[in-house]
Amino acid sequence: MSGAPASAAGGSPGATGAPGASGGQRASGGPGGPGASSGPGAASVGPGASGAHGVAGAAGAAEAEGGPKTPRGGKLGAAAVNQASLWNIANILTMIRLVLVPGFVVLMLADGGYDPAMRAWAWAAFAVAMITDIFDGHLARTYNLVTDFGKIADPIADKAIMGAALICLSGLGDLPWWVTIVILGRELGVTLLRFVVIRYGVIPASRGGKLKTLAQGTAVGMYILPLTGLLASLRFWVMGVAIVLTVVTGLDYVRQAIVLRRRGIAERRAAAAEAER
Repeated sequence: MSGAPASAAGGSPGATGAPGASGGQRASGGPGGPGASSGPGAASVGPGASGAHGVAGAAGAAEAEGGPKTPRGGKLGAAAVNQASLWNIANILTMIRLVLVPGFVVLMLADGGYDPAMRAWAWAAFAVAMITDIFDGHLARTYNLVTDFGKIADPIADKAIMGAALICLSGLGDLPWWVTIVILGRELGVTLLRFVVIRYGVIPASRGGKLKTLAQGTAVGMYILPLTGLLASLRFWVMGVAIVLTVVTGLDYVRQAIVLRRRGIAERRAAAAEAER
């Protein structure tokens, strides 16, 4: 019976095995063999070939999609890996700065604020806070450790340690209140300005802003220490430089914010006009 005509088996002349072989080759992704060769049998579709062609269609769809699908849990796992952990080195440094703020205030005001040893310890706490401010941002950007917590906590820690130092110094009479008002007013104003124009874009940090931070940290640190003589006179001039940089960079931020807002409004109007066409 193996030599019976194909018509007696109820199929077309080529349905005796060619479609099955062809489907197997497509499923394996290999080059066309004897079963995949073109011919009358490969082109014909009969009742016996319907199952084989179904297998071939499924295999072809899998091939078209580029192989096996990624499980749903795999995508969630990849997203979890891409999200930096809250307990990374950059965030830990930020937390240390936040913890140092109340400790700094206690040391600064101990024994009426005029104990040289306590002032030296307060300076050490302030210096650690300023140094970690440099490293945490660098580490977060370099090693992709940026988190939502860091975006919020980092600027808060910066303003908290500087604000605490300025207010303590002015409260003790070591620094005029107008200096504290100018510096803190500029810092808070720039922060609010960033939030106002964030819908139009981000104002990048400038080199002048970094010099301003360095000058402020150096000047405030010199005022924290119980200096006398030439160094006490020198800190006055360092603070003067810090105030000038504070005002100049603050005005530059205002200029950048105005330009950014105008550009953003113009782009939105152009996009709306293009959409109406």
